[in-house]
Amino acid sequence: MLGELLHSLSQPLTSLRCSLELSLGHSLEPSRELSIEEVAEQQQESVAAALQQTERVIDMIQLMREYLDAEQPGLSAHLTALAPVMRSVVEELASIAAVCGIQLRLVGTCTATLPVPEARLRLALQYLIAAMIEAQSEGGKVMLLPGEGPAGTVLRMEGERSVRELPTRPNPAGAISASASALTLRRVRLAIASRVLETAGASLLFGEGGVNSAGFVLRIPRRVGVSAR
Repeated sequence: MLGELLHSLSQPLTSLRCSLELSLGHSLEPSRELSIEEVAEQQQESVAAALQQTERVIDMIQLMREYLDAEQPGLSAHLTALAPVMRSVVEELASIAAVCGIQLRLVGTCTATLPVPEARLRLALQYLIAAMIEAQSEGGKVMLLPGEGPAGTVLRMEGERSVRELPTRPNPAGAISASASALTLRRVRLAIASRVLETAGASLLFGEGGVNSAGFVLRIPRRVGVSAR
């Protein structure tokens, strides 16, 4: 997974270098056919492109850090209840889902806790739910269904409509590279979520389709999912 991220870094870094070289070229050797205003506009566009690629690099480096941190074991003092964090994340992402034409609902509750800091559990749930929203077709409904049984807590996430795949047809402006990069980032975020939850003793199973799956099942054994009361 880190190898994929490092490989993906090459594209924004290359674009960043090209943008800076282009901006520097305009500064050192302005064309006589261009006015001062046109040269300034081209320089501004190059700088804007460089800033955009810089943000992509920063995001990828942050994901690398999160991926490495995700495997660090949680401390017993960081026993976090799942239900309130889950409700908070759903409330936060519901408006984003609505903009995409997707309904996000949480039905049910649970008393499970996980030996993981709240911030890390929140990050894992955000990445899981956001990835599933992104994969759904417009007009769909995403349901989070927590429940408890003799073996522990089970959290299911289901989507009502077929999942949306990232485009693979040739498009202008490097759309194929952008799609491949987006797919890599989605895979890394899901891997981070898996590592956080599995390190805390839970198990995470995605449906068919992997990163384009219509849902997942999170199982928290009773030895981990104890009462929050």
